[in-house]
Amino acid sequence: MATRSISKADHERVAAAIRTAEATTDGEIYCVVAHRSDGYFFPSAFMALLGILLAGLILAYAAEYWWLSIRLPHFVLAQCLAAICALALLWLAPALRIHLVPWQMRHRAAHDNAVRQFLARNIHLTAARTGVLIFVSLAEHYAEVIADSGINSRVEQRVWDDVVRELTTAARDDRLADGFIKAIEAVGAVLSEHFPVSPGDANELDDRLIEI
Repeated sequence: MATRSISKADHERVAAAIRTAEATTDGEIYCVVAHRSDGYFFPSAFMALLGILLAGLILAYAAEYWWLSIRLPHFVLAQCLAAICALALLWLAPALRIHLVPWQMRHRAAHDNAVRQFLARNIHLTAARTGVLIFVSLAEHYAEVIADSGINSRVEQRVWDDVVRELTTAARDDRLADGFIKAIEAVGAVLSEHFPVSPGDANELDDRLIEI
């Protein structure tokens, strides 16, 4: 997934798609794109230090096998220097950190961020509990649709899974704005089916793409 900023024109296209979708439903659609969901310094540092420890053990066994003598203070000093260099590199080059973190941890961080956004943006406080968050975290290659309780009681998870699948494909092809628009249209169609617009419907959430 691309990590560059989304253009102003694409922001406007997404906002227009939200307004169009919400014109036919009482539901609310909110979109958030995060460039990354965590700094990953501590998880990446742990993995780097674990790698250094394992490399040290392999080196020690190899030295024993080949009858090489390494003084213990020198061995410990070498490991300490390697650890300091690794930590300094991770501190100075944040983009490297995520590559040391297992994908399960990345997806957990992205999911947790999606839940935080759902709550922080008050999507769970709509009058009929019909808010839907469309969330993408670029660095983690992660997308998720979170629907409030009023919708989840009527819509199967596979419907949201299909939306996520198309959204991630578009993001992978560097068509993030197009992916959001398609996702908004799909979510809008679901909301229109189950929660058609009623007279006096109020717009409870901002109709725009939030970039964090």
